[in-house]
This record gives sequence, C-alpha cells and structure tokens, in this order.
Amino acid sequence: MPPLGSQRLAALDIPANDRETLAPGAGKDGEKGAFSVRRLTLTDFRCYRQQRIETDSRPVVLTGVNGAGKTNILEGLSFLVPGRGLRRARLADLIRREDTAAPESPPPSPRPWGVAATVVTPHGKVEIGTGYQAGAAGGRDKRIVRVDGEAVKNQAVLAQHLSCHWLTPQMDRLFMEGPGSRRRFLDRLVFNSDPAHLGRVNAYEHAMRERLRLLRGAPADGDWLTTLEDTMATKGVAVAAARIDIIRCLGGQLTEETGAFPAAAVEAAGTVEGWLAEGPALAVEDRFRDALKQARGQDAEDGHTAIGPHKSDLKVRHLGNGRPAALCSTGEQKALLVALVLGTARLRAYEQGTAPLLLLDEVVAHLDDIRRDALYDEISSLGAQVWLTGTDAGLFGGLAGRAQFFNVADGKVTPQDRAKTR
Repeated sequence: MPPLGSQRLAALDIPANDRETLAPGAGKDGEKGAFSVRRLTLTDFRCYRQQRIETDSRPVVLTGVNGAGKTNILEGLSFLVPGRGLRRARLADLIRREDTAAPESPPPSPRPWGVAATVVTPHGKVEIGTGYQAGAAGGRDKRIVRVDGEAVKNQAVLAQHLSCHWLTPQMDRLFMEGPGSRRRFLDRLVFNSDPAHLGRVNAYEHAMRERLRLLRGAPADGDWLTTLEDTMATKGVAVAAARIDIIRCLGGQLTEETGAFPAAAVEAAGTVEGWLAEGPALAVEDRFRDALKQARGQDAEDGHTAIGPHKSDLKVRHLGNGRPAALCSTGEQKALLVALVLGTARLRAYEQGTAPLLLLDEVVAHLDDIRRDALYDEISSLGAQVWLTGTDAGLFGGLAGRAQFFNVADGKVTPQDRAKTR
C-alpha cells in the first residue's frame, strides 16, 4: 500500500482547507482539558456529502425529525475510537449513497468515506482522521487511521487519545437478549480503562477459532492444539480478570446514591470468572488448560467451545426492588442503562481525571421529567462533552445555557444558538 501522504488524505476526503491541521505534530501541545470534539468533518459518510460541525467544550444537542441524520453524526464520532462504531456496520455500508439510489442498491463506487476531528484531551489537542479503503478484488476492506498527520497501522492507537461510550435505542433490549451483546458492552467498559483488553480478547478468540478448525481435522496436530489451548488459557484468564476488576470498581459507583437513577449491583458471571474467585490466576490457567484438553472430543462433535470467557455474561440487579434487570419494567431497564453509563463516566473521571466523551442517542424521550433533569445535572457535574439527539427540542430545555444546540435536517446541520464557540 502506498504511503499515506497527500494522495491518501485526498482519498479520505478531508477538505483541503483542513489538511494543514493534520500536519505531523499538530496536536502535541496547545489547549488541554476534558475530552471534547471541537471540529467534526464528515465526508461521504452515510447521508453527508460534506458536513463540518464546530463546537466548544459544552454538551451538544442535535434535534430533528426521524431520519434527518442525527444518529449518523454520533456514529461518525464513534469511529474516533477503536472498534466497529455504535452500529457495528460494515465499512462499505457507511459510504454515502446518491439521493436517487434505491435503498437496496450498492454504493455507486468504492469512493471512501472520511471522518476527521480536532479533539481536546487532557494532554493537548490531537487531530484524528479515519476512513475507508476498499479491498482489492477478493480482499478485505481496510480502515485507515491518521493521528496528527501520521499514519498508524493499528486503530487501537486511538484509545491513547480518546475515550468514548454510547447508549443507543438498539441497546434498550440489552437485558432481554442473549449474553453476547452484554459481553460486548462489558468489554467496552473494560477497554475504556484498559486499551490492551481488546488485543487480549482478539488473541483469545483467534486461538479458539484455530483450535476448532484443528479439532475438525483428522487427525488433529496435538502439539499445535496444546499451544493454542495455552494461548486460550493465558489470554482467557486475563480477559476474565480484567472484567472482574472493572466490575469491582464500577460496583462502587453504582451502589452509591445517584439521585433519580437506581442503584445497581453488577457481576461478571462465567466459569472462568468463578474459578478466579476460588484461587490465583496461575492455578486458574492450569485448570482452564486441563478443561480444554478434556473437552476436545465433545467440542469437535458440537462444533463450538463449551467453556471459556466467550460464554460469560454481565448480570445486573436493581437494588431498589431487588430484581434482576431482565425482570424489571421497560422504564426501569432504561434507567439502569443510563445509570451504568453515568457510573462508567464517573469511574473514568475518578481514575484518570476526566470523563469520556458520551454519545446518548434518543435517550431523553424515554425518561420522565425528574430523571431527565437529573441526567442534565449529572452531565453538568461531570464536566463531560455529551452529544445528545432527539426529535423534540423542547425536551432539552433543562440544558438551556449549559449546552450548544444544532438542528439537523436533510443532511445539513445548522447551529441554533448564538453562543460564540471556541
């Protein structure tokens, strides 16, 4: 692949008059503070041909009718950190479609999308650019990332510059669905405090897939199986231990009085997590290795690995009524989700001195007046830049004077207040 120089910047479609901000070293000094996005540029991303949003450090409120493009902005922001974004979409699906294209039609060309941002962090300003590169015939699509004008090989580097968490309407069924979505939610909580966690999860899952592939072969390579199971044991126990640690820390935030939002008890539940409660990590690694070896025949027959942290779950209990989250009302579940996100933000602020960037998509419409006001007060006390969306601008009256407001319509974003932004 050619170097990511000026031609690649053009491929990312970062506007020409923005490119000087992506010069090497541009973000190594200057303004410092809590995480906040001061300029966001979306190019050929979802419904946006070219959109720039200038903000200051205050919360950001985006209002408009359904389908106007509010969530697309939050999704663009979610690509400023490692991962697949808040919708977990394929990179190619993010390309802007022509207005006249049928919904089911493919993108007209491999033209890449781009997201560029100026971000203030506790260590100074940083310029982040990320975008899409279509794979060659039969090849994999790639995500391109630049930090302060320098190409980086691994998107995990973004975690060194920005922490971000989100809550979307799709997460409303978090407590009702299978454990997979809750496990991903838990792992992102860990990742926000420990960026190396993603690498451990990926290494464990890769070894697990390779082990299953070998088990389906005839005969399996015993030495290579042992090596893969050793990787699964060491990485898997580290994954489980990190989940336990974040739950222990988060539990202290969630059991405190949180005003209108319920106190909650949280648990990382799984076989390996249970073993760690009984003995030291090295002993648990040995136990896990033995269990994997004993399960080879059954795993080969079933076509999946029956034991390990890939089966773990996040258990949440409402301390006010004593019920598991799955048995709570819809309103109680929503309040628990908000409590989890706010608790995570408080934990991050306590541990590292600043709260993460928060993306709250269509959250306030499902809260009563008391909880809505409590959310706004919590946001203000955190000092975090929180991006909120909604269809009814009136629901955000409690943030008047404390936030900046934008209207979103037909793929265009227009400021709605006259406060001078920095």
